[in-house]
Amino acid sequence: MKNRKKQDTATAQSAIYVGFVDTPGLFASIIRRVIGQNYVHVVLGFDPELKEAYSIGRRNPAVPLFAGFERENREKILKKYPTARYQVCRVACTKVQREALQQEAKTEWERRFTHHYMVIGLLFLLAGIAFDQKNHDTCSSWLARVTQKVGLQEWQKPFPLVTPRDVYEQLGKDSCVGTLVFEGTLAELVEGSAAVVASEAGCAVGTAAASEFAGTGRDWRPRPAMN
Repeated sequence: MKNRKKQDTATAQSAIYVGFVDTPGLFASIIRRVIGQNYVHVVLGFDPELKEAYSIGRRNPAVPLFAGFERENREKILKKYPTARYQVCRVACTKVQREALQQEAKTEWERRFTHHYMVIGLLFLLAGIAFDQKNHDTCSSWLARVTQKVGLQEWQKPFPLVTPRDVYEQLGKDSCVGTLVFEGTLAELVEGSAAVVASEAGCAVGTAAASEFAGTGRDWRPRPAMN
């Protein structure tokens, strides 16, 4: 019976949440042009409102040069970028995988000042060269690294070459994995003034249209008619 309970716990269904962020600014606009989509930042969260969420990003939202591992501070980001666009997708996982990811994030948070943004790696990324620098990551390479470590997602390229577009295509709303639960501005997410939405995984419907728009950060689904 005890073994059965352990098995049930290991396979119990849970979820994580992946946030895709379209932020203003010069640095973001450069990344946007390079990867060919609007969402240039990805966040690993543990609730649909991203109250507990982690990433490799700006330590201060107003200063892009100082970046590393951070727990996302929605209120602080809100003051600088209230109109930043967000998509939040639910990704199913086991309870064990979720707990392992939370532990990974908390461990990195404890040593956050030794885990930095891999600025030099961006140059190698442009050249298609996987440059792995110790204690350095981008937002997407870290998310890829930890999700593969816990057995949640296999990535078909070296971690330093994983971009926000790759994450969007593998875990976003048009993938077979991600389910859209929120789309709107950061102000709406924080204030709860926008209704949380839900959609089926993208592979289930609209295959041709989804393929056309996959990774662009644009919604391929038809809009409801206005009365």
